Amino acid sequence: MKEDLINKQSGMEIGIYTLADLGPNPHTGKTISAQQRIAEIIEAGKMADEAGLDVFGVGEHHRLDYAVSAPPIVLSALSQVTKQIKLTSATTVLNTVDPVRLFEDFATLDLLSNGRAEIIAGRGAFIESFPLFGYDLNQYDELFEENIELFLKLNADEKVTWNGQFRSSLKNADIAPRPAQKNIPLWVGVGSTQKSAERAGRLGTGLALPILGGDPNSFRPLVDVYLQAASQAGHAPEDLKVGVTGHSFISETTQQAKDEFYPYYSNYWGYLNRQHGKSMQMSRADFEQFSAPETALFVGSSQQVIEKILYQYELFGHHRFIAQMDIGGLPFKKVAENIERLATEVAPVVRRETSK
Repeated sequence: MKEDLINKQSGMEIGIYTLADLGPNPHTGKTISAQQRIAEIIEAGKMADEAGLDVFGVGEHHRLDYAVSAPPIVLSALSQVTKQIKLTSATTVLNTVDPVRLFEDFATLDLLSNGRAEIIAGRGAFIESFPLFGYDLNQYDELFEENIELFLKLNADEKVTWNGQFRSSLKNADIAPRPAQKNIPLWVGVGSTQKSAERAGRLGTGLALPILGGDPNSFRPLVDVYLQAASQAGHAPEDLKVGVTGHSFISETTQQAKDEFYPYYSNYWGYLNRQHGKSMQMSRADFEQFSAPETALFVGSSQQVIEKILYQYELFGHHRFIAQMDIGGLPFKKVAENIERLATEVAPVVRRETSK
């Protein structure tokens, strides 16, 4: 069944995403403003579109050390300066957003972009949105289950009657506007829990796997559970999609990539751990282990990154790979160089090999 996930004509979709973190440059100690960060994200999206990449994602956080709390607004700006690239959230914190408002926002984005809007839904790495919008973190799973089922109903029907636990009822409500596409593609981001993978399969959404390090084999059971649940629920194999997301940095040689990226990668995990109340640091020895050929960290030469993507394709048969490059205070010049390498050196080979 995994082989059916790929469009045999075009091969795997390749793209990039950003979480818009506002980290200091480890070499200068300077942190750019949220305004500059968003401007650079818009420029990165334009570059990715012009270079022929397939997908551009923008994450959601509700903290001062991240620049984007409203992905549909940033994606709408991107829709006006791009032509072909798909525009997705990465991720939408579905537990703490009204599904009706979410649908309206992304249906509007879909109209503005001529049918290029998508959503990756998940819990996210932080919990600030729960108290911010008045939700109980202890009801995380119940909120997610109710909101995703309601969103799928909104996605399918122009008029909806619905009753639930956490929001007001709907009675023959107009759900407008309708998107340019038949419906808005919805993926569920699943980090490690088989229950979440099973739910994605049961509901027939896409499955997005954030594989940030370690042995990619450990994620294979999630794909198996997803496909099995989808089959049991009667979803057609051609309607199922698996995506992989991961940190990436590409340079002329693997050694050069590791030398250039380590200060930013170590810096990223340093401030991310502090944001979560931890004081863990990443040594160069740890980084060497993280970036070894058999691991999931996409750092190296173009050939090294190609090999890692194709190895994971053998495991998952996935439809999409999107890379996160702009972390740890990485200067935009380096981000731009990576977009170019991914689009011109990595994507053509991966598409060719996965379309066979």
